[in-house]
Amino acid sequence: MERTKQRTKIKESTGERIFTGVIYAILILFCAIIVFPLLHIVSGSFSDPMALLRGEVSFWPRGFTFSMYEKVFKDASIWQGYGNTIVYTVLGTCISVVLTAFAAYPLSRKDFYGRNLFMGVFVFTMFFTGGMIPTFLIVQRLHLLNTMWALILPTAVSTYNLIIMRTFFESTIPFELVESASLDGCNDLVIFFRIVLPLSGPILAVMVLFYGVAQWNSWFPALLYISDRGLYPLQMVLREVLIQSDISNMAGSSGDVEIIGDGLKYATMVVATLPIMCLYPFLQKYFVKGVMIGAVKG
Repeated sequence: MERTKQRTKIKESTGERIFTGVIYAILILFCAIIVFPLLHIVSGSFSDPMALLRGEVSFWPRGFTFSMYEKVFKDASIWQGYGNTIVYTVLGTCISVVLTAFAAYPLSRKDFYGRNLFMGVFVFTMFFTGGMIPTFLIVQRLHLLNTMWALILPTAVSTYNLIIMRTFFESTIPFELVESASLDGCNDLVIFFRIVLPLSGPILAVMVLFYGVAQWNSWFPALLYISDRGLYPLQMVLREVLIQSDISNMAGSSGDVEIIGDGLKYATMVVATLPIMCLYPFLQKYFVKGVMIGAVKG
């Protein structure tokens, strides 16, 4: 005898339907606030300069052209900035993830003496820092000015990311598993590399995403510590393009220069953000899973 499964549909009340409608309206509004400026930038980068001057470009290109991208890719500073940013991002992300994992794992161990004290010191730095000038003096005393390490080492470890990874280890890696491995003769390094890390794929992907995006978008440390244009990251090149275009417009430059400046700004923005936008979809599932596991005590 076959059993038929009947789905009982719960009837929503009027208040629940209104609440659901309000939630959808708010989400649609937030999506519009985020997506519409992005569409305007992308469409402006592919539009004819005269259409930009007349203000005809909104969310769809007018007079489709690749002229702005040709100007961007012919600029040697763009390619140099791209290369520098890739090096800074890859090297900085690797160092940051390694250091964060090495710090988070012992802080997650219940048998680590003084872990609350060390965790308190880390958390203290989230609220009170030395400030910009003392940090600059330290970087200068360490002879890191005008080197790639000035953009990597001072921001190598984020306390927020450290807390997330520590919480993940506490809530996901059973302490009994670590004890069992210790009884079998494994030392802490073997446990960390052969047991903990293989089980920590989601949180490692989250850390790569967090540190990678932060390093890719970083420009203020370069403004402070780098004066050699050959070491500029891509975001500093983008900043120069935006500032030079704004100054030329304020100075009353010719119309052609102003139009090209606007289109060049849009194209440079797209070129600067495209790699991260292409990378995010592949890490999104790990991002959601890792953050949820690390945030819920199970």
